[in-house]
Amino acid sequence: MNRVLSCIQPTGDVHLGNFLGALRQWVSGQQDCDGFYGIVDLHALTVTERPGVIGQATMQLAAVLFAVGLNPQVSTVFVQSHVPEHSQLAWIMECNVSFGELSRMTQFKDKSAKRDGEFISAGLFTYPALMAADILLYDAHDVPVGDDQRQHIEITRDIAMRFNARYGDTFVVPNAVMPKTGARVMDLQDPRSKMSKSATTDSGLVYLLDEPEAILKKFKRAVTDSETEVRFDRENKPGISNLLEIHAAATGQTPSAVAERYSQYGPLKADTGEAVIELLRPIQARYAELMSDRGELSSLLRLGAVKARGVAAATLQRAYDSVGFLTS
Repeated sequence: MNRVLSCIQPTGDVHLGNFLGALRQWVSGQQDCDGFYGIVDLHALTVTERPGVIGQATMQLAAVLFAVGLNPQVSTVFVQSHVPEHSQLAWIMECNVSFGELSRMTQFKDKSAKRDGEFISAGLFTYPALMAADILLYDAHDVPVGDDQRQHIEITRDIAMRFNARYGDTFVVPNAVMPKTGARVMDLQDPRSKMSKSATTDSGLVYLLDEPEAILKKFKRAVTDSETEVRFDRENKPGISNLLEIHAAATGQTPSAVAERYSQYGPLKADTGEAVIELLRPIQARYAELMSDRGELSSLLRLGAVKARGVAAATLQRAYDSVGFLTS
């Protein structure tokens, strides 16, 4: 069975776009692959400077992943810092990537520019080496990534091939694959932009844990257009098309089929909000159960850490043997 690795940072709350666009596909595809799903809390340290924040956010994100349907008996769900091999292999990765390669990473330029005048950690510069360790530890053949992450897979491949050339065949060289995507969910207030944690305001974002009243209010205030016809047309009617696509994803229909049922914007907005509320209801209930029983949640994460370490430790030892470190 092909091994697939996907990771997510515990920064910002999970929103509807994350769920319909990616997480639901993780769940539906988990029976078809050997799936490893990491909560990469060490990466979050590059932009989080207050104590206690990362741990709480990690616990909440873990509860969300299990609540949406990742099965700990089928998939390996783990926390990065619970698997010390990530940090150990990261140093070897740093010694096999050049300053120039790291300097060309687009995300470092973008993220450091956003923190202009603030503290910019060296970790923000070197974190592609840690990301390479994340990937290479699990002998993953396929790494689903969007276009914004392709550069990270390219540098990981370069590091793996350089290491293999220097020390002998050690790492599986991973392939970037386009993830199975679900609905393309746009911001309710800016329907030409994707729903994103980095939005300047959350008025257009629907979070998985929003109260039903808040969800309904956001949909009723969704930006549409000055026309009156309900039709699926992303180019000319982005707001209406976004509502139709969300409604369709929540109810298992096509956007065009949903459009045929409506002649006014108001009912479409209200019904889409209600459909999302019903879609999220069981997820929110399971999340509440998990967060009220931290013992069960911690047990599930320990199970994932044991499974992840079983693979990661073997890979790290293989790398140590290839380098020729002195054994203890």
